[in-house]
Amino acid sequence: MKAVHTASASQTLSPGWRPLLQNFKKSLARWEWQWLTILLGGFLVIYYLPVDSARFQGAVMESIYLATWYAQEHVILCLVPAFFIAGGVASFVSQASVMKYLGANAPKVLAYGVASTSGTILAVCSCTILPLFSGIYRMGAGLGPAIAFLYSGPAINVLAIILTASVLGPQLGIAR
Repeated sequence: MKAVHTASASQTLSPGWRPLLQNFKKSLARWEWQWLTILLGGFLVIYYLPVDSARFQGAVMESIYLATWYAQEHVILCLVPAFFIAGGVASFVSQASVMKYLGANAPKVLAYGVASTSGTILAVCSCTILPLFSGIYRMGAGLGPAIAFLYSGPAINVLAIILTASVLGPQLGIAR
C-alpha cells in the first residue's frame, strides 16, 4: 500500500509567501500572549478587590445609583427626544431644502450661517446633537456646514449662554 504524503502549508507555498506566513504566525502568537496577559491581569484585579470592605461596597452601590440616575435623567429626557427630533427632521424636512441651504452648491456664507443659527436655537448637549448632525449630514448637507451645526448646538445655544452668564459673569456670557 502506498503512503499518502500530505504537505504542510509552508511546504506547498512558493518561496515568496513563506516570510509572510512566518510573520503571520509570529503576530498571531503575540496577539495570543497579549490576550492572555490582559485576562491574567483582569483576574488578578478581581481577585484582590476588597469586596468585604464597607467603603468598597458603598462605592459600588453609588456607581450603580449613578448609572441608574444617568439612564433615567439623561437617556430618557435627552437622547430619546433627540432621536425623535432627528427622525422628524428626516421625515418632514425635504432633502431639497437641506441641499438648498446646506448643500455643496449653497453659498458658503448662507450654509454656515443657517447651520450655526440652527444649532444655536436648539438647547441640546454634545451627545444629543450627534443624531441631529447625522440626520442632516445623511440628507445631503455639506460636511463643513454639518460640523458647524454640530459645534454650535452645545457651544452657543441660549441655555449655555444664560448658564455661563449666571455662573461666570455677564462679560463671559456676552463673549460666549
